[in-house]
Amino acid sequence: QVKLEESGGGLVQPGGSLRLLCRASGFTFSNFMMNWYRQFPGKERELVASIRADGEWTNYAESVKGRFTISRDNTIDTVYLQMNNTEPEDTGLYFCNAKWWISDHWGQGTQVVVSS
Repeated sequence: QVKLEESGGGLVQPGGSLRLLCRASGFTFSNFMMNWYRQFPGKERELVASIRADGEWTNYAESVKGRFTISRDNTIDTVYLQMNNTEPEDTGLYFCNAKWWISDHWGQGTQVVVSS
């Protein structure tokens, strides 16, 4: 059974840091491009960061460049999103996504709130 389980969300003050984790199971993790998306209330889901299957290529939304870092550990089937220098605009529900060919898997999301 395919499963993506996010964790690490919570409340953080502006300028603070959080590290999100996504643990995968039920598929060959090392084949998949991994992505983090986020969704704000009333808005469409947006792509935040991507990392290639081998971890050698990453890409970021302009709004998070220089602040967020995506990484992965294929030995434990986990992808991370390190969020530094957070802003109130980073508040949202963060989803982990796995893509390979026609396979497209989603987690349930973890809530991030950036507020003082």
